[in-house]
Formats: sequence, structure tokens, C-alpha cells
Amino acid sequence: MTPEGVPATVPVDLRLYGLLDVGVCGGDADHLARMAAQAAAGGVTLLQYREKTIANARETVARLRRIHAALQGTGVPLLVNDRVDLALASGAEGVHLGQEDLHPADAKRLLPRGAIVGLTVKTAAQADELYRLPIDYACIGGVFATTSKDNPDPPVGLDGLNRIVFRARLARGPGLPVGAIAGIDRGNAAATIGAGADGIALISALFGTGRDVEARARDLRGVVDAALAARGAA
Repeated sequence: MTPEGVPATVPVDLRLYGLLDVGVCGGDADHLARMAAQAAAGGVTLLQYREKTIANARETVARLRRIHAALQGTGVPLLVNDRVDLALASGAEGVHLGQEDLHPADAKRLLPRGAIVGLTVKTAAQADELYRLPIDYACIGGVFATTSKDNPDPPVGLDGLNRIVFRARLARGPGLPVGAIAGIDRGNAAATIGAGADGIALISALFGTGRDVEARARDLRGVVDAALAARGAA
């Protein structure tokens, strides 16, 4: 716990972090809810809803409520990308923030006690600042090149990920979950965990086709769990 905020009630499990990106998955609420339920059944541990350009906030809240309802009883929290107001309106468990979004301390003050606040970290300098931020996890990226998001910064690669994870641990200690995002798939998931990440965040590798989501999640979860065990972190 930091002086500025209240930690999540339960430590955040980042092992398999699915991102339901409307730009990739489409905006049909029923389809998104089905994929969310399938991902949870396959072993996803955390889900995020991401819609970078919101034309109608009421429609977005309706989608979020549908997804949230589909996750009831699974134990998988739902986070909203960027928007604290939409998280509050939909009953989601928290938010994921970028470096230019609302400050994590303000998000903590606005959200209910125990809500999850995550933060994107792109550089070692940003990792150094984590000691004073009331966040529940950090996600480092982009690790690899990706077409799922327009990212002006070059990928940090596995060496860069390892350096940033090291700095994050220095800043906040070993208790802060640190994930990795961007361009991660079955082929590089184990190496990403080996470089120090506690979990992987996925869009296309999990939801890209809209089919076989449960089987994909189960397969990826197995890869992650095996890599964590090999690293001695399971």
C-alpha cells in the first residue's frame, strides 16, 4: 500500500491478461460477452475492455455491463482502458491507465475502495517513478511490434523488458505484479516470462479470429504456467 491509495483487495493475477479491443473484436455486445466468458473458461486471469475512440458513451456502458454480467461467477475482474467514468458506470473492477491519462492517485480517489488500477510503463525512467504511485500492477510495452495499436515508440524487446522489470522491482519491490504487452503470442510467450514478466497481455493471439477463444486461452495459460514454473515464480 502506498500513502496515496488503497491497494486492490486481492493481488492482481496477470498471468493471462486478455484485452477485448473493439478495433479488433468489433462492437457487438453479445459477441464480446461470449468471448469474455470463453476466455475466462479457458484460464484468462484478467480482462480489459479497450475502445480508443468512443462515439457513444451510453452504448459503451451497455457493452461493458453485458461483458461484466458474462464474467459473474468466474472470478475474472474486468477493467476499462483509460476511462474511470465508464468503469464506475458499468460496475467494472477497475481501470488501466496510460502515462497521459488520469493520475493513478486521482483514479484511486474516485473508484471504490479496493478497485484495481493498472498502469502502462514504457521506459526505465517511468519504472523508477512507481515507488510513489498507488497502482496495483504495471504493464510494460510495447515489447514486440504489433498491428493492434498505433505505437510511435520502438519495441523494447526482451532485453529492454528485462531492464524495465528490474527497475520496477527496485522501485516497488517484488510484490508489484508486472506484465508485458504488444506483439506477444504463443511463439514468444515463454521467452517473455523468462525475461521477467509475471504475465502476458494479449489481443490478437487470443481474440483475433473471434473463434476457439477458450481453447486458445487454455493453451496460452499452459505455456505461461510452465514458463513461470521453469523460472521458479509459480
